[in-house]
Amino acid sequence: MPISARRRAEAAALQLIYSLPRGVRRLIAGRPIRLDGQELALDAQLLLRLQALGRVRVAGGDPVQARARLARSQHAATGNRIEPVNTRELTINDHLPATLYTPDGLPRPSGLLVFFHGGGWVLCTRESHDNAARYFAQRAGVRVLSVEYRLAPENPFPAAAEDAVTAFDYAYAKADDLGADPERIAVGGDSAGGNLAAVAAQVTTRRGGPAPAFQLLLYPGVDATTRRRSRELFGDGFFLTDADMTWYLDHYAPTGVDRTDTRLSPLLAKDFSGLPPAYLATAGFDPLRDEGEAYAEKLRAAGVPVALSRQPDLIHGYVNLFGVGTRFREAMAEAAGALRTGLSRPS
Repeated sequence: MPISARRRAEAAALQLIYSLPRGVRRLIAGRPIRLDGQELALDAQLLLRLQALGRVRVAGGDPVQARARLARSQHAATGNRIEPVNTRELTINDHLPATLYTPDGLPRPSGLLVFFHGGGWVLCTRESHDNAARYFAQRAGVRVLSVEYRLAPENPFPAAAEDAVTAFDYAYAKADDLGADPERIAVGGDSAGGNLAAVAAQVTTRRGGPAPAFQLLLYPGVDATTRRRSRELFGDGFFLTDADMTWYLDHYAPTGVDRTDTRLSPLLAKDFSGLPPAYLATAGFDPLRDEGEAYAEKLRAAGVPVALSRQPDLIHGYVNLFGVGTRFREAMAEAAGALRTGLSRPS
């Protein structure tokens, strides 16, 4: 999708602000924010300050209007398009659009990440996460299949969860056509996408396979039933708010939906044994932090290899913020390194 002149100007202005001397950026951002034994990264605090000044809010109100607001603002912090990465548009089982990203010169068969974007099951698209998919493809040296799963409220729970399982099954069945090794397919995503990846791993494992070889879970939402301490601490002023979370869940899992269903709340599963190895990242200033870390502990207790990485100075949503500053890029580089290792060819 072509980027308008206005959005290019906004992105350039943001880059200019982030290129200012550290002292000037600190003056704009304000005094350091310390909470729960953590100090918010200057890169994150500056972005939050600019967001507040611009009165930017994505979630809330009518979902169609919220999507339009997102489309107007989504490119500013994602950076220039990462190249060279080849793309191929395809359709999964005649109803799910997807994009296959292949780094230039990557031999076949390679590892493959089936990627689900975040956005609370209501917002975002493959387009909003285009650069994130490109980044993982290039930095991890894998193919990435980014999936346009159905969104709520038009398609409430369990539509997105069903699409996640369908997408993995398609990737496994069509691995040769996709240039992938069927035994080196990961599922991954951020926020709601992390939820869908965790659900896909559980469903495919419990049915006896085939199942993913690895999980890339980035600040996932994994429990729709419990308010944890991190939601109370960071539910206002740190990008994802308490009100946002309620809005997302009420659209995806409205009245009548059993929110204890493990396809919505995978943390509530009774059996975690046999699940794929995982890299699970949380952000220190994220309302979802504590449930993500509880999920890692459940995996670990069941004997599943898991690398839990709290990014203590970051906020929710950093997958789409690595185009500004340096701290977001460091977190993304770590995640890409974990994916590369998780899908490396067995020796």
